[in-house]
Amino acid sequence: MKDHWLFRVVCFSVFLAFCVVLLGAYTRLHEAGLGCPDWPGCYGHWVVPAGTIEAPKAWAEMVHRYVAGLLAMCVLFILIRSLACRVRYRLPIGLPIFISLLVIVQASLGRWTVTLKLLPPIVMFHLLGGMTLFVLLALLALRLGHFFGSVAQKDCRAFRRWALLGLVLLIVQIMLGGWTSANYASIVCTDFPYCHGQLIPTMNFQHAFSWMDKLGVNYQGGVLDESTRVTIQMMHRFGALVVFLYWLSFCLLLLGTSRSKVLLRFSLVILLLLFVQVALGIMNLVMVLPLHVALTHNAVAALLLVTVVALNYALYPRKQGALNAH
Repeated sequence: MKDHWLFRVVCFSVFLAFCVVLLGAYTRLHEAGLGCPDWPGCYGHWVVPAGTIEAPKAWAEMVHRYVAGLLAMCVLFILIRSLACRVRYRLPIGLPIFISLLVIVQASLGRWTVTLKLLPPIVMFHLLGGMTLFVLLALLALRLGHFFGSVAQKDCRAFRRWALLGLVLLIVQIMLGGWTSANYASIVCTDFPYCHGQLIPTMNFQHAFSWMDKLGVNYQGGVLDESTRVTIQMMHRFGALVVFLYWLSFCLLLLGTSRSKVLLRFSLVILLLLFVQVALGIMNLVMVLPLHVALTHNAVAALLLVTVVALNYALYPRKQGALNAH
């Protein structure tokens, strides 16, 4: 038996979570992270007061908070409904509880993003938390909707570990992307495939990944020197190459050896997203980070992540079968 009300709210929450990811990226790229210097309001108000300095940036930040607040209310409904109807509809409980806890963590990270003046580790974990929330809500929708048919045990045994490794590599790459953005290293060198005319430029690893230096410094615009930012960007580039080659090889392997329609469809979607994402990354460099391209780069990263998570979920047919029996 299916709880249609809960399923609809979860699907709406997936959409809201995707909007929150994009609004967060827009706020960051628009350099509006400190558009409102306090939290959760803006200059002590729930709407941007008249006469605010840089009002467009303040509104960008507040719209992000409004949508995030609406998402939090939807997650609360999901939790209450899951607890109340868990026996009648045999609903999963662990995932809604974890999602609710993650919303609390995200709210704290949102506050610290402002109070710690865009400290890069907080900004990066806030980005990851938003994407994780999007992915977990999508996973909950998959569990409630029973979208996938069965995958042969042979395919599961053959590909499960490789898909999991690919997911780990993708998460690391998204972390590198978040670190690049949080440290304003996205356009430190804009030639491709070179960086300042060199394939492997001079890099400085000593401070590139130091997380707690200079607490209290306003990171708006970044405080790292050029060689350190070059290091961060190049690590993101190298990570992109590793992820691209890994998933290209894995998807081609699936297309060549698997007879599962589910896995073949996943392979084609991942390949499409992979090529689009690489093209967008290159465009970000050579076009000097245009806003619409950078936003699309964030959106495709989120879609690629949720697709890879869904592939991993599809490779666990026993759990899925148990859910279908409900």
